[in-house]
Amino acid sequence: MSALPPSPADPTAPKPARPAATIHEVARLAGVAIITVSRSFTQPGKLSPGTLSKVREAVARTGYVPNRAAGTLRLARSGFVAVLVPTLKGQNFSGLIEGLTTTLAEHGHQVLIGEVGYSGPREDDLLRSVIGRRPDGIVITGVMHSAEGRALLAQSGIPVVETWDVTPTPVDMLVGASHEAIGYAACTYLARRGRRRLAHVGGDDERAARRARSFVQAASHFGLEAPVLHTVRSPSTHADGRLALGELLARRPDIDAICCGSDPLAMGVMTEARVRGLAVPDRLAVMGSGDSEYAATHVPSLTSIRIDGLQAGRIAARLVLDRLQGVPIEHKVVDLGFEIVERESA
Repeated sequence: MSALPPSPADPTAPKPARPAATIHEVARLAGVAIITVSRSFTQPGKLSPGTLSKVREAVARTGYVPNRAAGTLRLARSGFVAVLVPTLKGQNFSGLIEGLTTTLAEHGHQVLIGEVGYSGPREDDLLRSVIGRRPDGIVITGVMHSAEGRALLAQSGIPVVETWDVTPTPVDMLVGASHEAIGYAACTYLARRGRRRLAHVGGDDERAARRARSFVQAASHFGLEAPVLHTVRSPSTHADGRLALGELLARRPDIDAICCGSDPLAMGVMTEARVRGLAVPDRLAVMGSGDSEYAATHVPSLTSIRIDGLQAGRIAARLVLDRLQGVPIEHKVVDLGFEIVERESA
């Protein structure tokens, strides 16, 4: 015998589902046209603050959720841009992500972030997955991809912006800074301040390796002994910096300056120097990279190499948006340059 249906008076009886709110209801409640409601999701920057506020209040009251799939079918757009960075630890790429997110959001695009690490196979795997989802754009860190990865990007038909590096042969578009120039400038800075026995501590990724090679070349130009090089695993940490100083001093006790590939590394070096009674900068000058928000407030404050990540993100987003809108790209390679922010540690 089949079970009887629950009595209408039964409080456990399922309530009939409320029909999903429609764009027509939102438009009527907000007192605007349907196209205005649509633009509040796709191009919010084109609406006045007052109109946008009314539409969003109506959306909140009705619980309306736009049918993204239908829009994708009509426009052949996914509504999101994939952003691939080596790591989400620390602050190295936070400015880049912020610049991308805020600029793209103004034009109705969302950001999907992927962490690719520092190895080619992991990047290739994520690229295959991302491209299969047909994002409106791909923003990827670095220019040194595997042959397969470069082919995937080039053949995808998706706007691609490489960041955090410079090359005359980008896959598509590029915004960043030269790591060779950074390494050379860092050594030049220390040499011109009278430092003669140098060391360089960097990650085990290829960008760090290029910085280290240029650091050594600059030392040769100034007639200095070859700097002591020390490599740590990327992404580097404060603990890595402490260990690195101990190992460097064991190899060359008289080093008087250390250039580090990240601010956490540099702060680890300074912590270990304090434990060992080595005064910074009198006995040992220390330079970091990334100009993190705590570099200025550290004691002593940290000299650091700064790339404007926020601006890089804004420019990368604008390049993707221009390509999607059919705007001619006048400069496909944008070299942001960098700045050595001088503080107490060096």
